[in-house]
Amino acid sequence: MKIKIKDQIPDTEIFHLIDGEPKQNKLSEILGNGKIILFGLPGAFTSTCSKLHLPGFVANANKIKEKGIENIFCISVNDPYVMNAWGDVNNTEDKIKMLSDPYLLFTKAIGAEVDRNSKGMGIRSNRYAMIIENLEVLKIQVEKETKQCGLTSAESILEIL
Repeated sequence: MKIKIKDQIPDTEIFHLIDGEPKQNKLSEILGNGKIILFGLPGAFTSTCSKLHLPGFVANANKIKEKGIENIFCISVNDPYVMNAWGDVNNTEDKIKMLSDPYLLFTKAIGAEVDRNSKGMGIRSNRYAMIIENLEVLKIQVEKETKQCGLTSAESILEIL
């Protein structure tokens, strides 16, 4: 990935659902200026993402917020309806905000794109987790393989907070 500690988050356009309708916003408008976690993953409803990554953040959301994190965001290259449905299935409710990067604008801006054409998935995002404050990257964890979810797990992020 080309984004590094102390870099500003690229202010690309992303999507999310508001009252059941897709809304496009600048990422800075969504993330705000507080201390947050943004984790990215290859895709909603995929195996590692659905068994480990998102459920780990749901289960540990309160512990993470007790350590001074204001909000937790999950971003993937899926469309906003899919991200919302995946959030509903995983009971993200007010714990995690689901964001959509369907055109890979953010994913490419940080250098996180991975080619999964051979698996029928197209271009996806690598698996990563960032601690961000005032839109500046404080810490970043990146998996070497998208199947892995060790460095980027909620439990690992809790350890470095």
